[in-house]
Amino acid sequence: MKSDIDIAQSTEMMHIRDVAASLGISEDDLELYGKYKAKISDEFIKSIKDRPDGKLVLVTAINPTPAGEGKTTQTIGIGEAMGRLGKKAVIALREPSLGPCFGIKGGAAGGGMAQVVPMEELNLHFTGDFHAITSANNLCAAMLDNHIQQGNELRIDTRRIVLKRCLDINDRALRNVVVGLGSKADGFVREDHFTITVASEVMAVFCLATDIRDLKRRLERMIVAYDLDGKPVTAEDIKAAGAMTALLKDAVKPNLIQTIEHTPVIVHGGPFANIAHGCNSVIATRTALKLADIVITEAGFGADLGAEKFFDIKCRKAGLRPSAVVLVATIRALKYNGGVSREDLSGPDMEALKRGIANLGRHIDNLKGYGLPVIVTLNAFVSDTEEERAYVEEYAREKGCEFSYSRAWEKGGEGALDLAEKILDILSKDRADFRYLYPDDMPVREKIETVACRIYGASGVEFSSKALAELKNIEEAGGDYPVCMAKTQYSFSDDPTLLGAPEGFTLKVRDVYLSRGAGFVVALTGDIMTMPGLSKHPAAYDIDVDDNGKIRGLF
Repeated sequence: MKSDIDIAQSTEMMHIRDVAASLGISEDDLELYGKYKAKISDEFIKSIKDRPDGKLVLVTAINPTPAGEGKTTQTIGIGEAMGRLGKKAVIALREPSLGPCFGIKGGAAGGGMAQVVPMEELNLHFTGDFHAITSANNLCAAMLDNHIQQGNELRIDTRRIVLKRCLDINDRALRNVVVGLGSKADGFVREDHFTITVASEVMAVFCLATDIRDLKRRLERMIVAYDLDGKPVTAEDIKAAGAMTALLKDAVKPNLIQTIEHTPVIVHGGPFANIAHGCNSVIATRTALKLADIVITEAGFGADLGAEKFFDIKCRKAGLRPSAVVLVATIRALKYNGGVSREDLSGPDMEALKRGIANLGRHIDNLKGYGLPVIVTLNAFVSDTEEERAYVEEYAREKGCEFSYSRAWEKGGEGALDLAEKILDILSKDRADFRYLYPDDMPVREKIETVACRIYGASGVEFSSKALAELKNIEEAGGDYPVCMAKTQYSFSDDPTLLGAPEGFTLKVRDVYLSRGAGFVVALTGDIMTMPGLSKHPAAYDIDVDDNGKIRGLF
């Protein structure tokens, strides 16, 4: 059996100008990065702003497991199937982070016959967007330290610097560092920290900005530190926002590539959903909606994280109104939630499936609470039995959901035709009555408690003294902010070992901070880290390049 990278590398790609032409984009409106990827120009995006929007479909999933769920694969498969049905569709995805590519999770280009190409270029440096975001963030950090070194006119409290440096590689040794060591000329000695680029506020600002003007304004109001009186110091105060915007000027333009079946894909931005808001850029999604009748997008990790943030942060901030949700699961993952070890998932086990399906059930209930029709989709595996498949289908229908058994990995668009047809049927009935989980003017603490109790199933929230102090400061400063929960992706709770649909637990919030540029409040729960580490056997061990420059081992 061919690996994903073998399938991708054997694909005969169309020139990107021909992919763009299918959307009415001329070559003059593209900024080419070779033959197979391009950025869409600002001028073209402005020229289509008055067009009507297409329909927006979100693809999300149950809590991720080592068994795999295939959310991106299904997103791509749906787009390919829409093309086979003669529909004008665009897929909108996030750019992959180098951290997972070289860590455990691997890349984010889909799999099998439902992939985005060029796969290895997308998963590695792509068009350099993440490098630009990293550079903009670290320029701001350098200018902040330089301001302190040059006399500290703003009276910055070096114990209350909140901007972290960033790097898009898993590197636990950089979580806590000391900078400024050496002579007096080498800077002011202080504790510092690194976060992975996809968890930085610059990434969130990048993805929530509506255009370059909005991007600059968001960068200007980013809080980088507090002064000795406890007042916030911003990126504009240290005169960094203009130069940061200059570094992001080209990166802010969305990227166009294609699937194996030549369906257009706009890929842009890539925040993690467990430690950031987990959605591709607003610019990319809005552009896709102007170009297509149907836009298929995804949100990171399980629906308790990615979908909740997609609705309550991205849709709220950008004025988006989705029309339907596809909820992806696998029989293997449901059995894992029912207590089966990873090594035994290929064997039939109806009792474990019946226990684990509670995870699917809670996600269904949560998603329907947003007023959207839900299509439960099983990502097919050869180990699935007819009895298992029929049980999940019956469960989904009893919950009031459509159901589809998708073979997108095996057959690409052909394998997702049933799913695409059911989406089209739902869209034709216009059943969506979209609503948010909480109102804008609810106090931040209550928003956190609402997410914890109504989405996660917690009985309550325990705030640390530090978190309570920060909440008080945020409330006193004013402003209506949604909350961005930083939580393990593996469980509804803050304990990654609590599988299924746990209830009655207390969610522990250890810290809270305001990301004013992004426009939300982050709540750190449990032991979640904003700079991941590498595993004992990282994926990087298996990645290599042959004598002809061909990459191997990337997945």
